[in-house]
Amino acid sequence: MTFKTIHDVHHCFDNSIAPLETISSGDTRRFDILDASGGLITRDNQAEILTRLPHDVLNPVCGPLFIADAEPGDVIEVEFIDFEPGGWGWTGILPEFGLLAEDFKEPWLKFSEYDSESVYFDDDIIIPFRPFAGTIGLAPAESGAHSILPPRICGGNMDIRDLVTGAKLYLPVQVAGGLFSIGDTHACQGDGEVCGSAIETSMAATATIRLHKGDSIPAPMFDVPVVASDSQNEGYIVTTGIGSDLMAGAKDAVRFMIDRLSKKANMDEQLAYALCSVAGQLRISEIVDQPNWVVSFYIPKAIFKSRSLKAI
Repeated sequence: MTFKTIHDVHHCFDNSIAPLETISSGDTRRFDILDASGGLITRDNQAEILTRLPHDVLNPVCGPLFIADAEPGDVIEVEFIDFEPGGWGWTGILPEFGLLAEDFKEPWLKFSEYDSESVYFDDDIIIPFRPFAGTIGLAPAESGAHSILPPRICGGNMDIRDLVTGAKLYLPVQVAGGLFSIGDTHACQGDGEVCGSAIETSMAATATIRLHKGDSIPAPMFDVPVVASDSQNEGYIVTTGIGSDLMAGAKDAVRFMIDRLSKKANMDEQLAYALCSVAGQLRISEIVDQPNWVVSFYIPKAIFKSRSLKAI
C-alpha cells in the first residue's frame, strides 16, 4: 500500500509553525526523514566535521501535521508501521556532549553499513537492526521557538529505543491540532545513548496517527511489542555504579564497561564508548536502599562474534 509522503522539515518545536496539512484520526503517512545532521555528514567526512555542525539545523523533523479535532486534554496515538533501511549510518563523539563529555574531549566519527537484519559495527561486532525514530512529538503550549534537543512532556527528542515497528506512542496534546512532527531515525541504539549518538541514519518511516478525545495523560507513554531481535539472548556483561547520586552512578557504570572492554578486549576507548551508546542498556537496579543506589550497564553478548569477546 502506498501512503502520502511528508518531505518538509523544520528545526524547532513552535506552535506558530504552519502545519503542512490537516489529517484525520486513523490517517497514515510516510515520512522521508533525514539523519540527525540533516544530511551534512557524508561517508567522505572526517571526525573534524563534528566540530563544525551548525546546532540550529541538527535533528530536523518532518511536519508538523494538524490532527483534526485534537484539543488540549486529548491524546495522540502514534502507531509505527514501518521503517525502511537507508543502508548506512554514522556514530559520533561530539566535544562537550554525551554522558562522559569530560572524559572524551576530541571528536570521533565512525560509519557503519546495515541491512534489514544487522548493523555491521566492527569486524567482530554485529548488532541487530532495530530501527526507530528518536524524535517524535507535539508542539508545546508555550509560545516561541523551542530547541529540538531536550524532550518535553509532549514528546520530542526522547530517544526511546523501544519505539520500533508495532509500538504505539501516546502523547498529551497541548495545542489545537497537536502539531505532530517526527525525525532523528536510528538503525539501532542502546538505552541511554550514552555517547550522544546512535547509528544515525536517514530513513523513511510510516506511522498511523489516531486521536483519543479526553484521555488526558501527564506525559508520554508507550506500548511495546515483542521484538524478534530481543530473543537472540546469549546473556549480558554487566557493570555497576553505586553511590548516592544516580547520574554519578550512571557515569561510573559506563566508565567501568569502557575500561573492561579496553583492557579485556583490547578495544579503543572511543570505540568502546560508542559501542556502549549503540548497543548497551543503562538501568536502575536499586533505588530504595538509601543512601546508595545501584545503576547497572548491560552489554549483550550476542553482538560479539568472537568467543573471546563474550568472556570479558
